[in-house]
Amino acid sequence: MKPSAGLVAPYQAPRWLPGAHAQTIWPLLIKGPLPDYRRERWETPDGDFIDLDRIDGRPDAPCLVLFHGLEGSSRSHYARRLMHAVKQRGWHGVVVHFRGCSGEANRLPRAYHSGDSAEIDWVLRRLLTAGYPALFAAGVSLGGNALLKWAAELGERPESPVAAIAAVSVPLDLAAANQALSSGFNLIYARHFLRTLIPAALEKNRRFPGRFDIQRALAARSLRDFDDAVTAPLHGFAGADDYYARSSAGPLLKNIRLPTLLLHAVNDPFLPVAALPSRAGLPPCMRLELHPEGGHVGFVHGPLPGAVDWMPARLMAHFAAFCPE
Repeated sequence: MKPSAGLVAPYQAPRWLPGAHAQTIWPLLIKGPLPDYRRERWETPDGDFIDLDRIDGRPDAPCLVLFHGLEGSSRSHYARRLMHAVKQRGWHGVVVHFRGCSGEANRLPRAYHSGDSAEIDWVLRRLLTAGYPALFAAGVSLGGNALLKWAAELGERPESPVAAIAAVSVPLDLAAANQALSSGFNLIYARHFLRTLIPAALEKNRRFPGRFDIQRALAARSLRDFDDAVTAPLHGFAGADDYYARSSAGPLLKNIRLPTLLLHAVNDPFLPVAALPSRAGLPPCMRLELHPEGGHVGFVHGPLPGAVDWMPARLMAHFAAFCPE
């Protein structure tokens, strides 16, 4: 694997922001301005649609595609910062909204889930036809899991549409991640997600009654409850356990052959340390960077109020190493 291009100092958490939860929550308060997005809608092969928010770069520049996390969007703090970095470099950028995440409900009963590698494949292959000199893909949290699963399923097939990928703060073991979010202070994250997931399920049930048990959805107190009641039946899984077992990227990492950066904080509250992979079991094409601190998609640095541009800089350095000479 080629070394990363450019110099990005190792991550150091600021002393004024101690602890995993502060490092996870603070970035939500310092999002920064929205990039100057251009929205584009694609019709999907199954009669639905997805929305993409684009940053236009130089005609001869690479393109970086971002797949967001659970209930994320182009408005998420990490998307804003990464797309600002893309714009500053003159590259093209695309934030792909999973179905129902762009501010408008999608047309079909299905929505999106952590293992939707088929959607990833369709998006990347369509973007490839634009003729960029290089196409790169990054995924954050849920989007990172789906991207890694896609790369693992691609395996050694020679027709990869992207030159390199990166995944940040990925819940590689979905069962362990959801268990971690089911008790203690971590429940605050689950409740944050449920505040939008449950109303969306109510709307789904209104439009498509009988596809799942709406009473169980309304009673969900954890993400596992919700996945068992809604996500699994809407996407062809027997239940939450089946969904997690078939969608987790962790057991598949050994099959990846694309140059990959896997960036994670050891104190990420969304994934227990025991679920993190060991470097010995990873393929040579994968660079695992484990930082002691950083929280979940946090990586705040610098003096108060801090900045969240370290992670975008690290990703851009990774991808720049694989640009055509």
